[in-house]
Amino acid sequence: MRGIWAVQGLASGPERASEKYGHFRGEPVVRILSQPLFRPLLTNRPQFRISPADAALQPSCDRQAKRVPSESLFMSRRAVRELVDGESVEEIYVMADKQLRANRNGNLYLLATLRDSSGTISGLMWNVTEQSLAHLDSGSFVKVQAKVQMFQGTLQMILTKIEAADAEGLDTDDFIPQPKCDADELVTQLEQLVRSIDDEPVRELMLKYLADEEFMRGFRQAPAGTKAHHAYLGGLLEHVVNMMVVADRIADRYPDVDFNLVKAGVLLHDAGKVRELGFEDSFVYTDEGQLLGHLVIGVEMLNEKIAELNQERESPIPEETALRIKHLILSHHGTHEFGSPKVPMTPEAIILHHIDNLDAKVNEFLRDISDDPNSKSHWTSFNQRLGRKLFKGSADGSASDGTKSQ
Repeated sequence: MRGIWAVQGLASGPERASEKYGHFRGEPVVRILSQPLFRPLLTNRPQFRISPADAALQPSCDRQAKRVPSESLFMSRRAVRELVDGESVEEIYVMADKQLRANRNGNLYLLATLRDSSGTISGLMWNVTEQSLAHLDSGSFVKVQAKVQMFQGTLQMILTKIEAADAEGLDTDDFIPQPKCDADELVTQLEQLVRSIDDEPVRELMLKYLADEEFMRGFRQAPAGTKAHHAYLGGLLEHVVNMMVVADRIADRYPDVDFNLVKAGVLLHDAGKVRELGFEDSFVYTDEGQLLGHLVIGVEMLNEKIAELNQERESPIPEETALRIKHLILSHHGTHEFGSPKVPMTPEAIILHHIDNLDAKVNEFLRDISDDPNSKSHWTSFNQRLGRKLFKGSADGSASDGTKSQ
């Protein structure tokens, strides 16, 4: 029956299956669908004409975007992205965030952020106590019973039951946002851009990081954050390569800026996140990350790499060069209110800050739009971090007449 269900699901919309299930058991779904078994299902679907050769020509980020782990194509778990208003749900999710709040009467309620690989949704549970929820931690698996409802244009869950779920037997790939891009290709591109640095000491210092196997294992896997931009496995590597490409392309427009330092800052600005964040079963902050943060960790890592390189070089890295790179790490958040102990005080630092912010904000906008569970609305739900809703538009380009859910 499971096989029949899968075939029926593909027959009802193979183009949707390809979008959602980029790979199955290591094979691109488009290649699976090209096999004789599925050809009868596609004969009347002219809009779905993706051959294996076509798939190979797609950008790697598109091919890798929705990789499906083993058996996931046949699983019937209810993903966040598939939830609809009025639906009753009994399912397992990751509780990415847990907050106890008081209403106007002083009664406590739970505001939880529930997540799987397809997106996030808020879950609310009324009249709780600290003791009843003490055993549930952020980042843990929870099983919920809930009703999905629309509130002010946003889907949310009203929880009637929440309990800890055993991780044994669960495929963690179903709960952690997956890489968008092929890591090997990104690392190759990153190495090429690092080797384009023509300041020899700076280039050698950056190559020290790329040659560090332990660092690169974490760097390839780490998200760039837990909630906001590039919050998926491999997000940090993708973020850094995007920024490095932007820096490389604008360098000619600012001939008085040292883009060797800018590129060094791009590679190192978030390097501390490989130790700040844990990302095996869920995205959490390590003790070191909570106590120090990735800026301080990043400078510590830089000091270690400088000491290693200076032992190998006839002449040490110039002291001012080292100071400028440290300043890039410590100032890249831009302002004190956003966590920078120092504001940008060099041309290279202000460029790094704005490239970082550009890639982060564009990624957050695009992810909010693509992951919004309310497909019927022209707008996303309100994003507290951005302080706004985002306009998604409509499939046919028509404007809302005011009667649709906003």
